[in-house]
Amino acid sequence: MADKDDIREGKDFGIGIPQENRPFFVKGNGALDWGMQNRLARIFNLVSGRTVMLAFDHGYFQGPTTGLERIDLGIVPLIPYADVLMCTRGALRSVIPPSATKAVVLRCSGGQSILTELSREAIAVDIEDAIRLNAAAITTQIYIGAEYEHQSIRNLIQLIDTGNRYGIPTMAVTGVGAEMKRDARYFGLATRIAAELGAHYVKSYFVEEGFERVCAGCPVPIVIAGGKKLPELDALTMAYQALDQGAAGVDMGRNIFQSDDPVAMIQAVAAVVHKKEKPGKALQLYQQLKAGNVPDRSRLARSS
Repeated sequence: MADKDDIREGKDFGIGIPQENRPFFVKGNGALDWGMQNRLARIFNLVSGRTVMLAFDHGYFQGPTTGLERIDLGIVPLIPYADVLMCTRGALRSVIPPSATKAVVLRCSGGQSILTELSREAIAVDIEDAIRLNAAAITTQIYIGAEYEHQSIRNLIQLIDTGNRYGIPTMAVTGVGAEMKRDARYFGLATRIAAELGAHYVKSYFVEEGFERVCAGCPVPIVIAGGKKLPELDALTMAYQALDQGAAGVDMGRNIFQSDDPVAMIQAVAAVVHKKEKPGKALQLYQQLKAGNVPDRSRLARSS
């Protein structure tokens, strides 16, 4: 409690200097409440305006896929280099150290496996549990054009409504069935639907033709999925092209944790995302880190 002794009258009121109200930097999210914007500011870098999300939620329908057999061995060493962890509550509670201070985007859907129809999902996490886990955002998939399209959209609406009630943003993921054409027309439709329903940002796929239109037609940020494992240069090139055409970051999993050197790869991806490094230079960084010719920057930061 403030002491009553030596109370001094205020003098420096900055007369003549208007109070500055800076516009919020995340596309399409300038009218949100403080808590919602604060959580988004934990996801998107304040300097670059972009994000490197590390996705390792695959086990909720794929099981122990390659690179995720042991999350403690394959993922935990990558945490210092990511901006965001995208995972399930089970992995978070059982494996991820609570001392990790990275933003968490919590996978909140489930109910299917690779042996069944992927679009038949349900909301699998109650909003109160997301709050207990200090999630910066919550997420589910929508499967536009799939057998259970309506159910997946209803799941997204439910998540957005409950998230809005408690100030937690929702990221929509554009799930794609095996028979669907992955082109700009499809992703333009799917991302726009997600944004119109109230998603605060969207995870989608990069396409070679028309991706700039996909980003321009979506009123909230798009982050790209890494998709299947590619050669390192191809993955870095995909990230660079997507960002150059309007994406606000990446949400990569297999192209990082299935790399020959995941720690080096996530740092190379971050160089593309935050420093606009070109793919060739980023690949050189990857190779140098892999060979041990560049100091571990996170250790240097911790020791300084």
